[in-house]
Amino acid sequence: MFLRENKRSKNGKTHRYFSVVENRRTRGGHTTQRQVLYLGEINDSQQQAWRRTLEVFDEDRGQYCQLSLFPADRPLPPDALHSIHVKLDQMQLRRPRSYGDCWLGCWLWERLALSSFWNNQLIDARGDVPWTKVLQLLVINRLIDPGSELAIHRHWFLRSAMDELLEVDFAVAAKDRLYRCLDRILEHKDALCQFICQQWKTLFDSCFDVLLYDLTSTYFEGLCQQNPKARHGYSRDGRSDCRQVVIALVITPDGLPLAYEVMAGNTADNSTLRQFLAKIEALYGKARRTWIMDRGIPTEATLRQMRDSGTQYLVGTPRSMLGKLDQRFAQLPWQQVHEAMSVKLIEHEGELYVLAHSDARQQKEKAMRRRRFKAYARGLHGLRRRCREGQRARISRDTLLGKLAVLKKEAGRLSAAIKVQVPEEGQRPTLQNFCYELDAAAYREALEQDGSYILRSNAIQEDASSMWSMYMQLVRIESAFKSLKSDLAIRPIWHQNQSRVEAHIFVAFMGYCLLATLSKYLQSAAPGLSPRAVLEQLSSIQMLDVCLPTSDGRWLIMPRYTEPEPQHVMLLEQLKLSLPAQPPPRIRSGKLLMPDPPAPDAVVET
Repeated sequence: MFLRENKRSKNGKTHRYFSVVENRRTRGGHTTQRQVLYLGEINDSQQQAWRRTLEVFDEDRGQYCQLSLFPADRPLPPDALHSIHVKLDQMQLRRPRSYGDCWLGCWLWERLALSSFWNNQLIDARGDVPWTKVLQLLVINRLIDPGSELAIHRHWFLRSAMDELLEVDFAVAAKDRLYRCLDRILEHKDALCQFICQQWKTLFDSCFDVLLYDLTSTYFEGLCQQNPKARHGYSRDGRSDCRQVVIALVITPDGLPLAYEVMAGNTADNSTLRQFLAKIEALYGKARRTWIMDRGIPTEATLRQMRDSGTQYLVGTPRSMLGKLDQRFAQLPWQQVHEAMSVKLIEHEGELYVLAHSDARQQKEKAMRRRRFKAYARGLHGLRRRCREGQRARISRDTLLGKLAVLKKEAGRLSAAIKVQVPEEGQRPTLQNFCYELDAAAYREALEQDGSYILRSNAIQEDASSMWSMYMQLVRIESAFKSLKSDLAIRPIWHQNQSRVEAHIFVAFMGYCLLATLSKYLQSAAPGLSPRAVLEQLSSIQMLDVCLPTSDGRWLIMPRYTEPEPQHVMLLEQLKLSLPAQPPPRIRSGKLLMPDPPAPDAVVET
């Protein structure tokens, strides 16, 4: 990079403008130049009438002052007040750091008015740095480059432009301050959920007639002896070896989150709904809402209670219900939703049942079941070979039953298509008392149900296709869980005590609120882009400190973000956004030192 001087004549006077330019080599071996930073005009002594003053923050005095800047190769005008020479030939570029994505995250934070909310909630909390800014730092990090509080303290804050955007110094990223911030926010969770709900109404005119409800889990690293909610249970992450908590989430069909709850890791899905219905009514009042859920969440008792209270629902139903209603469905014609999906609708005992069938799904499920069935058959053949009289290590009855149970579990529903005879108690397995045969009718019946599933609802709907379309909105909540676990990296959790664990999840929830807000704006402005792609694209807008030594032994430091490239300009135009003005410069005495990362701490939060 080098400093370029441009001269322009205006009204008979010559003005000098300066910019930082870099060389780029093209494929053909040629060199092209790109303007990285625009520094603006620096005065010439000959044009006293055109002198411009610059507001500069004096770090030694802690206040702003007005300075006139002149290049060192020109004499200072005799009548110039508050003027100073800058040595352009000794310019240094320091501290390259990410700016564009951090700025967008802060814009989303202010768009949701979260600073206003948290300033009111934490107004009595004392601290050298406002706790709202500490929390904003945590949430923006979770949105952009999620990491631990220790990673923010040691690395990320210095690699980001959050100091300029928040107008703070490194004190905001002190390790203890980040952890203490987590201790202060959890009590305001319900208040934030109510506030966010109002923001969705104000910004996007959202309605909450239909709500999606589902559960996921997230696991820990460590024993978590200080967290009573950390339990072993069914892990959606495939980490049954780790303790976990269960997270219940409610969102709108647009993907806007309304509320969540953290429960013990061994909580059964079907035991959570009644508690959450009461929570939503307590937060937002009673209303006529339709709840869309997966089949494993509601129990018959809960559905009965929802019908009695007038709460509408649309849920999946176990396939065992298909056998009971098969005759009634067989009498009705299929209604085509699209070329690969057909539906039927009947009414049974005051509820509506929708039978949905997909040819593509049927082919996929049949292939999966046949593969498991073949593995089950091979396993049975292997067990039978170990029952021969001449076998050296013949299998015992208990071992046979144990291995047979494992095979049946892996085969699933198709295990019923093979009738297995096992030896009586006290008998040693032989080829005569351990045998099996195929039940062809059961095999065909099991395969015929593939590709079909049943929906169940008490909502007043007469169109099967519209009910199926409503149920398909559950993919939104699956997408929300995917964002929480991948984009926002909520897992694994390294905290140990319960309050910090739940505060960590709370920060991730706020990060998802920012992500959902950006996604909502992109739906109309740039539907082909994902929020993650936008953040990654804007991250290439960097901020640099342009450091210019002055004639009086001080340093003029000008923080400047780089010139947006064409793709950035196009993206900002689509979003109807514009970058803010460049930060004000600072002047500092003494040696210019690079801010070093803090030394590793000996004590880590537990």
